[in-house]
Amino acid sequence: MRIIVALGGNALLRRGEHPESRIQTQRLAAVAPSLVQLSVDHQLVIVHGNGPQVGLLASENATDTSIAAAYPLGDMVAESQGLIGLWLQRSLHNAGMAGPVAALVCQTVVDASDPAWQVPTKYIGPGYSAEDAQVLAKQYGWIFKEDGSHRRRVVPSPAPVEIVEQDIIVGLLAAGVTVIAGGGGGVPVTHDDGVLSGVDAVVDKDSVAALLAIRLDADLLAILTDVPAVMTGFGTPQQQPIHAITCAALEGNTFADGSMGPKVRAAIGFVQATGRRVAIGSLDDALAVVAGEAGTQVRA
Repeated sequence: MRIIVALGGNALLRRGEHPESRIQTQRLAAVAPSLVQLSVDHQLVIVHGNGPQVGLLASENATDTSIAAAYPLGDMVAESQGLIGLWLQRSLHNAGMAGPVAALVCQTVVDASDPAWQVPTKYIGPGYSAEDAQVLAKQYGWIFKEDGSHRRRVVPSPAPVEIVEQDIIVGLLAAGVTVIAGGGGGVPVTHDDGVLSGVDAVVDKDSVAALLAIRLDADLLAILTDVPAVMTGFGTPQQQPIHAITCAALEGNTFADGSMGPKVRAAIGFVQATGRRVAIGSLDDALAVVAGEAGTQVRA
């Protein structure tokens, strides 16, 4: 099968953990053997998240007194693509990947008139107390929303329209390369009269993974994250995993924007467009999730 694997940024750096490279590279080293095993029988395109990582870069950028203005978010998405792409390439190589692996810095075209510009929803960076969030909001003009018991920064997240490097990805796949693409949702750009211009946003990586899965005629979209399955009543004593569900039934549920909401919307979009399966589950159970033996299996 051709499988688009979406790796959540929070799966590499989990809630409450210090944003150190050692922690994230150790987690990738642990999951890499499963990805290598998948690559023996299947063709893989890996799309990774970057919410914690790009948030760290943004915080460092804002407090750097050597620059007059912070870099645009899109530039920091590119930085995180290079960093996490490197970690993935190295961990796959060290786990025994037989074929070549290429990590691309990808650009994602978005619509300048997308209503999402007016309503920031994409969580980036760590969680803060209400008091600390208030100080940061006043100091840097950041917008915060509740995410569980904490406040996290939110930024605009317009919908992806196309991936600029899609044809390059197709060529690499035809040459037998495992491709890391669309990391962090890709660097957001507008496309006007042939000119690409960077914009200050972070595109949702699950939406980009679904778009790539549709455009690349993938057989399966596997969304691997830091929870074992989609849950009803998530975060409450009544939470229950959903093991199998139809696309129509999934549409009848509501999930938080800061966690499962984007993943569910991406799953629904792919299933509706293709009629094919989506598997959502833990990064630690990657093989079982793809095989349909763990996680949540979404079907038409």
